[in-house]
Amino acid sequence: MSTKKPPRWDLSNVYPSLSSPEYASDFSKFNQLIDEEEALLREKAAKLDAKSEISELAKMARELIEKYNQLLLVSGTLRAYLESFISTDSYNKEALKKLSEYDQVRVKRDRVDVLLLKWIGKVADRLPEMVKADPVLAAHQYFLEETVKQSKYLMSEAEEELASELSLSGSNAWEKLQGKITSQLSVEFELEGEVQKLPAPALINLRSHPDADVRRRAYEAENKMWESVKEPLAACMNGIKGEVNTLNRHRGRKDALHSAIDYAHIDRETLEAMLSTMQDSFPMFRRYFKAKARLLGKDKLAWWDLFAPVGEMKSTFSFDEAKEFILKNFSNFSPELESFARYAFDHNWIDAEQREGKRGGAFCMEVPGVGESRILSNFDGSLDQVSTLAHELGHGFHNYCAIKAGKTEIQKFTPMTLAETASIMNETIVSSAALKETKNKQEELAILETQLNNDSQVIVDIFSRFLFEKEVFERREKTELDADELCEIMLDAQKATYGDGLDERYLQKWMWTWKPHYYSAGLSFYNFPYAFGLLFGIGLYAIYQERGSAFVKDYMDLLASTGEASAADVASRFGIDIRSKTFWQNSIKIIEKRVERYCELVG
Repeated sequence: MSTKKPPRWDLSNVYPSLSSPEYASDFSKFNQLIDEEEALLREKAAKLDAKSEISELAKMARELIEKYNQLLLVSGTLRAYLESFISTDSYNKEALKKLSEYDQVRVKRDRVDVLLLKWIGKVADRLPEMVKADPVLAAHQYFLEETVKQSKYLMSEAEEELASELSLSGSNAWEKLQGKITSQLSVEFELEGEVQKLPAPALINLRSHPDADVRRRAYEAENKMWESVKEPLAACMNGIKGEVNTLNRHRGRKDALHSAIDYAHIDRETLEAMLSTMQDSFPMFRRYFKAKARLLGKDKLAWWDLFAPVGEMKSTFSFDEAKEFILKNFSNFSPELESFARYAFDHNWIDAEQREGKRGGAFCMEVPGVGESRILSNFDGSLDQVSTLAHELGHGFHNYCAIKAGKTEIQKFTPMTLAETASIMNETIVSSAALKETKNKQEELAILETQLNNDSQVIVDIFSRFLFEKEVFERREKTELDADELCEIMLDAQKATYGDGLDERYLQKWMWTWKPHYYSAGLSFYNFPYAFGLLFGIGLYAIYQERGSAFVKDYMDLLASTGEASAADVASRFGIDIRSKTFWQNSIKIIEKRVERYCELVG
């Protein structure tokens, strides 16, 4: 493997620096746009109600929508730029101060959001007429209709404003603390005969190291590391979940899952159909776990063996090799996808280097002011990390399709469920194309392992995370939870999902400490959308296999419009009924074929 370091991203085309006049100008504009939108709502819109002339209502709604799109573009650009510093260097004091300044203004924007929701809710009965009267409103019809639905779950204006202001010293502060703690952790660890100081993400990534002793020692070191910070992280969890429960109760929500389902733009019937199908698939995945254990010469898999590489395909990639591997397989699907990804690689959109102060995991963020995206990963040369790069480039391609189609910021908003469509599709493209090119059974086994490891994480482990979060929310209604209780809940959730597929003595009770989704008040239950994305993406890939290149245009059109329809309506374009278990079962059957072939190769 090359000793050349993976790249860091470049955002110099957004603003020259945090202290630049360009940044200051946009920050000032952020304030100005909020004030202008609030003035419109308080001074003009407030004078109109459902009895007003339709021409006046349509004109006002259009002005509000156009101003709000401008506001989202500027605020989204500022936020992405700040995140580019915070996520890669939590020691950056200037960025932390700027983020605090941004959050203070963001509270004002929250107030505008509430006013907008309330006004649209007030004129809801006239909405069909307004949409007919103005093409801009017609183009934003779905947003307006969803706004009407969500306007029912608002406290008074004063209460919503207070909640937003208190979030700065509440959930927002707890989220920042969790990010700072986990990004600044490092451990002395012996690797390749040399004691190295490894940041937490690098230590976690050793779970896919080819040496079993390294994996086991990394698992043990990780456990000690989380043990040392368990109390402040438990406090973060309690603070955030407690705030979410309180606000949901005062807003008239049934539970935390209620708002998550709404934000995912699905219904409980759809969620239950999918979860039930996932649960039915656990015995199949346990066959895979047991086959892998046999391959490794174990009776059962310990947690540190769950991600062990198998087969004899190239097991380590330089970043440049990963790039070419991805581009080659993207080109088999679509020249436009390959061209997009090449541009992202060549223009330093990706921050892939592992280093202290950088957060773990991976994500993709849109930078709306320049019509681009940026991708964070912690690249370690494994095939799994190659797949992660392809995944995040899928999010970037999703953004690209919406930008290319000329969608506004409001139209580009995509629910969590559909947000994973392109990312899962990209993973499937890369692994399926690579599988076709295999030269022998060992290569085939290595690729199947990567596929099934990911599938099992998104179906089995995601279900465990869903159970964990559900239980935490329910218990938090009654009392605070200490770190040991959180570990107990996590272990129970893993036992319920992995079952006898893993060695119960060596599970990972600390999974709750470093998954950032648990620590966002606005992203409760950001787990089931990954499963939705996987199974929906696999279903779409099956359609692609039937239709070939003719599928690509429809697929790109779908990605461009995911913010303009419910998940059910988007799926229906391809003849998919997501409220029926049949669709989910058909996607699981594709995974089952992989399991059967894997078990056949293992023997």
